[in-house]
Amino acid sequence: MKEQDSFRRFLFEDFGVRGEWVRLEHSWQQAKQYQNLTVEVQEQLGQTMVAAVLLSATIKFDGSMIIQAQGSGKLKALVAQCTHDRKIRGLARSTSDLVAGSLLEMMGAGLLVITVEPEKGEPYQGIVALAGSELADAIRAYFLQSEQLQTHVWLFANETHAAGLFLQELPTEDSDAANWERISTLASTVTQDEVLTLDCEEILYRLFNEEHVRVFEPETVEFKCGCTRDKIETTLVSLGRTELESILQERETIEVDCEFCSKKYSFDKVDVENLLSVSPSTKLSETKH
Repeated sequence: MKEQDSFRRFLFEDFGVRGEWVRLEHSWQQAKQYQNLTVEVQEQLGQTMVAAVLLSATIKFDGSMIIQAQGSGKLKALVAQCTHDRKIRGLARSTSDLVAGSLLEMMGAGLLVITVEPEKGEPYQGIVALAGSELADAIRAYFLQSEQLQTHVWLFANETHAAGLFLQELPTEDSDAANWERISTLASTVTQDEVLTLDCEEILYRLFNEEHVRVFEPETVEFKCGCTRDKIETTLVSLGRTELESILQERETIEVDCEFCSKKYSFDKVDVENLLSVSPSTKLSETKH
């Protein structure tokens, strides 16, 4: 049986290079079913969700990592979130007259923003310009800028699967440039079809059958939206009384749809007044379990 919705780490035991592999199937289908996307935008969103899984595994933390690409073109934004336990979700925003092309052609001048939101402690963020023609190019630039680590990423998606391969040199005192160059060259022969269809160990054997590669146990990846009524309420309160009352003068209820999962939340005048009568700090203490 093929590995689906699975993430795996691997390590070259003779020198300082590590890697990751992921392939999404059901989680990818669930994530995109709530959005009306063209094939081209689907591919870009799938790549972004794969990247979120791969990058979330490069650090040890409890919380979530968010990757957001935003630009001035017809493809306005790509957003993907992955938690430390591999729960993913994502969304894309584009205009109806988007013309297919590379990420840079569709998104135009823009930024790649990577945000880590730990369950404890303050969020932190890294920002780089969208470099190169694809998301993988921008991610490589991000690691060179933020951590000075050589990194290669291969990201692919189609209507049924989204998958990726990640290689990175480990920070060491001694340069291992020759081995990194050799492994990178071997990995660069991988094809889109191989990444989308082959299991992790099949790919590693095809690429690195003469190397000593330790492959770690698989981790399950699944789609799960993190929206809750409490989070929506917090957002509404942040708008302030004037704005909320103005909205309610035009309609009987405030309807909020989650863009990630299409779940609908409804608030009438009584709900809104209850929200406004309780301070955010008091509300948080009352709903915390």
